[in-house]
Amino acid sequence: MPARTTTDAPRPDRMPSSRSALPAWQKLVEHQRAFPGLHLRDLFAQDPARFEKFSLVHGGMLLDYSKQLVTGETMRLLAALARECGLESWVKRLFAGDSVNSTEKRAALHVALRAGEPVRLDGADVTREVKTVLAAMGRLARGVQSGRLKGATGRAFTDVVNIGIGGSDLGPRLACEALAPFVKARPRPHFVSNVDGAAISSVLDRLNPATTLFIIASKTFTTTETLTNARTAREWLAGKLGGKASARHFCAVTADPGRAAEFGVAPGQVFPMWDWVGGRYSLWSAIGLPIALAAGMNRFDELRAGARAMDDHFASAPLESNLPVVL
Repeated sequence: MPARTTTDAPRPDRMPSSRSALPAWQKLVEHQRAFPGLHLRDLFAQDPARFEKFSLVHGGMLLDYSKQLVTGETMRLLAALARECGLESWVKRLFAGDSVNSTEKRAALHVALRAGEPVRLDGADVTREVKTVLAAMGRLARGVQSGRLKGATGRAFTDVVNIGIGGSDLGPRLACEALAPFVKARPRPHFVSNVDGAAISSVLDRLNPATTLFIIASKTFTTTETLTNARTAREWLAGKLGGKASARHFCAVTADPGRAAEFGVAPGQVFPMWDWVGGRYSLWSAIGLPIALAAGMNRFDELRAGARAMDDHFASAPLESNLPVVL
C-alpha cells in the first residue's frame, strides 16, 4: 500500500496507516517548534484562569489537565488531529458493534456489558445474554453473602479466591480495593495471579478449605499460569475435603464452558463471557464476580451505571469537552 500523503483524506472505516503524515500532525510539529523552552510556571503566570480553561467536569468527575504542557492552540490542533483520524466515526462504529478490533477481526463491545438499551451484534441483541449472566451473578453473590450457599461440609463460605491473570485479575482486584469501604464482612476477597507457588501458598495458608470458594477466571481456559494455580487449589481442597467434595468449591468465568466442565466445575457454576469482551475491559462482565461477592450485587450494578453514564458522554460530547478524548 503506498504511503499516505498529506493531501489524502482518511477513510472513515480505516485508521490512517501513518498519522504522522496528516496535516494536523504536521501543524502540531510546527506548533511545538514555535514554543521552545515552554514552562508551566510561565503558562500559569500568563493566565491566572488557566485551571478553569483547562479542566472539565462531568458526572461528579474532575479532569484537571491544566498542568499538562498545552495551550489553547495545542488542544485545538489535537482535536483537529482526532477528526482527521476519523475518531468520531470510529466511536460510532464501536457502539454499533462493528469489527473495530482489527488484529483479532472482532467487535470490542464492552459497552454492551453496562448498556441500558439493546445493543446488536450480527443482528442479535447481546444485552439479553448479559442480563442472564448478571442475574446468575446476583444469585451467587446473595447466596454466599447470606450463608445460604454452602461448601461441601455444610459450612458457609467466608473467603473467595479469584485465580486469574492480566485483565482477569487486575480489573476486579482494583475495583475491590477502590470499593473497600463497601466491602462486606463476608466473603473476604483474595487474588492470586503469580504462577510462583509461593503466591498461592501464602493465600491458602490463611484459609479454611471448608469455607473457601475459588473463582477460575480465564477467557480461553487455557492460560498456563491460571490453570497451574487452579490445579494447586484443587489438590489442596481434595487433600482436605476429598476429591468429589472439592467441586462444590469452584466457579469459573470463561468463554469456553466445555473446558471448565473438563476441569470439574459444575455447569451451574460456570459464568460465560464472550469473545467481544477484551481482557482489559472485562471487569464489567462476569470477571467482576469478585466485586459482586465482596461489595454486593447492588454496588456492582451502581458501578455499571457509572460506566454507562461515561459511555453516553463519550458517545455524544464534542471532542473538545469529551473527557476520554481529552485524556
